[in-house]
Amino acid sequence: MHVLCFEDAGTAQLAPITTGRPTYAIQCASYHLLDWLQRLDCPILGSVRPHLHTIQKVDYGLTALGGERVGEPMLLVNARLVPSKSNWLALRELLQRGQACQISDDEGLLAAVLPAGWSLVQPTDDSADYTPTAIDHIVAAARVQPVGAAALDAFVWPHDVVSWHMRLMNENMQLRIEEGGYTQLEDGVFVAPDAALGPHPVIDTSEGPILLDRNVKVGPFCFLSGPVYAGPNTRIIEHAALKDGVSLGHTVKIGGEVEASVIEAYTNKQHHGFLGHSYLGSWINLGAGTCNSDLKNTYGTINLEYNGRRVATGMQFMGCVMGDYSKSAINTGIFTGKVIGVASMLYGFVTSNVPSFVNYARLFGQMAEIPPDVMINTQARMFGRRKVEQRDCDTQLIRDMFRLTVGEREQDESLSML
Repeated sequence: MHVLCFEDAGTAQLAPITTGRPTYAIQCASYHLLDWLQRLDCPILGSVRPHLHTIQKVDYGLTALGGERVGEPMLLVNARLVPSKSNWLALRELLQRGQACQISDDEGLLAAVLPAGWSLVQPTDDSADYTPTAIDHIVAAARVQPVGAAALDAFVWPHDVVSWHMRLMNENMQLRIEEGGYTQLEDGVFVAPDAALGPHPVIDTSEGPILLDRNVKVGPFCFLSGPVYAGPNTRIIEHAALKDGVSLGHTVKIGGEVEASVIEAYTNKQHHGFLGHSYLGSWINLGAGTCNSDLKNTYGTINLEYNGRRVATGMQFMGCVMGDYSKSAINTGIFTGKVIGVASMLYGFVTSNVPSFVNYARLFGQMAEIPPDVMINTQARMFGRRKVEQRDCDTQLIRDMFRLTVGEREQDESLSML
């Protein structure tokens, strides 16, 4: 049986996290959904938005559902599923049961088992992909019935990534420790063979473990309060304070104070400044002194605004969500619960959401669109510093993200007035 991980219409609500990455590649509590799907020991196919077809193939090794697989037994998995052990167990149960069934929630189809002999509802070829509507039609045509009692958890809004991260962090750390072959340096501190913990650390593992993966280097005089996961090749700068649930992707540089946050691969926050209860995408750089707020002055729960819609998070602590390739200048202050699009530059105080591809200096009365060529040149310089090859698909992704986010800039009244 093959697994087909598909993006549905709900993917749009997860922007800017999903603007430049497949939804199954969202990091949460140190894992991606794709990590868990690989544990099912079945070949995996991916159905993603057209601008991510090449990225999916070269970076994640997945191909689309081609005509040669039509009619084979298939497990459909929504790419918005939370990367958790409980979801993996539920999917494994569906596979073992082997009977045609489906699981849905208010947002749509979450998983389904297609029996042998299902048919197409639209023409296809070996490189074809399927829209969310087509996936629904395939399931309906196969007369797949809902399964009772089973439940799956899925991301609906960007802040859900931070919420689930905090809930899952300890559980996921324990799983990594059990499976990873790490060395225990002291009570609750686990390291890969080539990781190095600098001199004079202050360690607190009373609330969760510290896990340093391959080639992680921790500078001197750092405070680490678990649970904390540092991905391969990460650098933790001297005097850094990481606490209360921090998950760092690979090749990250991190300094200052970070609390209860998810940071994707190749992002830099090297200097002093506070980041709390936030999600940062890839290839972000936060300038020295950049801070965000994750608590309202009233101590009330936080509402976030997505495309003009106010959404109650139910969270007392929620910082910012920042899309890939965005940057902040020195001493930037990001207000509580702000959403920052991809490839934007921040200056001064960020008191409102920021569209993608915007120079945001609202404090100084300046906001302007950033042309994609500027970001492509910036990308080349960033990649060069990390010895990463800039490929045609990388530059095309910048152009595609610019095109796909035109509506964000057109709807922003403050941008159109300046």
